Amino acid sequence: MPRKLSKSRNVYAPASSSSSHSTINLLTPYPQNDGLPPFLTDGLPLPSLVVLDLDYTLWPFYSDCHPWPPLRALSGSVLSDRNGENFSFYKHVPIILHLLQVAGVKLAVASKSPVGDLCREMLKMLRIPGGLPTSVEGFRRSPATKGAAGAADGIGEGDGEEEDRSGKKTKTKGGESSSGSGGGLTNEKGRKTIELFDGGLEIYEGTKLRHFEVIQKRTGIPYEEMLFFDDERPNLEVERVGVTMQLIKDGLDWEELEKGIQKWRANRGIA
Repeated sequence: MPRKLSKSRNVYAPASSSSSHSTINLLTPYPQNDGLPPFLTDGLPLPSLVVLDLDYTLWPFYSDCHPWPPLRALSGSVLSDRNGENFSFYKHVPIILHLLQVAGVKLAVASKSPVGDLCREMLKMLRIPGGLPTSVEGFRRSPATKGAAGAADGIGEGDGEEEDRSGKKTKTKGGESSSGSGGGLTNEKGRKTIELFDGGLEIYEGTKLRHFEVIQKRTGIPYEEMLFFDDERPNLEVERVGVTMQLIKDGLDWEELEKGIQKWRANRGIA
């Protein structure tokens, strides 16, 4: 039996002039570290690639059961289907994805959903909010003023650069330029979420082992350098080839991300 469509409040809602949400609100699990997760600032390695399931991992619904096309964007963070049901990411997902990318971690999707075209459409329509720092340190210095105060309601996007852990600058859609340790801010209109998945999208029925085989060949990244988040226990089979999987209960959040990174480090013998 398919799970009921989640009505949890643990869904993403962007900040606005009438909202209390901001980047620092979305990083509140770590107030003791200037709002930043310690695993991004402790100097220890991060996985080269984070792979994510979709249903009940990035968003709280089954993509093949709950949304009824056509979809329309109520905002950059909320979609509505023909029945008037609304669909969003889990609350912390947009900021987690953005922070992982600016930290130099590649991202990919591995999903067994049989409606790959619909999933890609949703990943294009749901946006990462604009006005975010393009470096990890940018969040540390002034998180209250560099929040996602501008909801990603627009459909335009710009070109820019962002900086990874080593200080290397890379081109990105929807970003402003950054340099040195100062960094910059992403374009106020935000980015299509699908653009963040530079490791590719494997969305089709089959086994997760098959998904990872394709991802590994595409990226050239060893399985041991991959961390996978999924909500279904049978998919732990990917650990047979060296992938670290974090089994999550109700969507990706900061606690699950930290557990996953700590598990990946432990599997690699990193203190």
